[in-house]
Amino acid sequence: MDAPRYTPPDDATLRHMLKTTRTIAVIGVSLNPVRPSYFVARYLSLRGFRVIPVNPGHAGETLLGQTVRAHLSDCPEDVDMVDVFRRSEHVPPIVADAIDHLPNLRTVWLQIGVESDAAFAMAQERGLNFVQNRCPKIENQRLFGELRMGGFNTGVISSKL
Repeated sequence: MDAPRYTPPDDATLRHMLKTTRTIAVIGVSLNPVRPSYFVARYLSLRGFRVIPVNPGHAGETLLGQTVRAHLSDCPEDVDMVDVFRRSEHVPPIVADAIDHLPNLRTVWLQIGVESDAAFAMAQERGLNFVQNRCPKIENQRLFGELRMGGFNTGVISSKL
């Protein structure tokens, strides 16, 4: 029997995931404000999510009012979503670690360009929500009426090319 294939969740499911999520561990977050992982973490924090930054290279530093954790095993147990900013080949051990150390985990979310059949199988086996190749910032904006032209509302108006 073939393994089930990943099917992206529909909008109602995505909306439910985002409405019920409270604490997000952002794996591979950067402290550099021009990096996408920083921008997404900041957006999620500003929207009321508790964001737990995870990056071993910055462990102990502070980001968005939270101490950066080295590993998922250092995160509080109330993390209910992991948002992964790592290359696809690094995802399966991250998801295994999340399953082992986060008892309240409900959702595994892989960023745009990140996909993993093995991670999907692990999440499905545990009954977890799974999203890949999407961004929770963009989906939150799209589903809750914040998305502007091009997906970004920079507040900058310019006629320069």
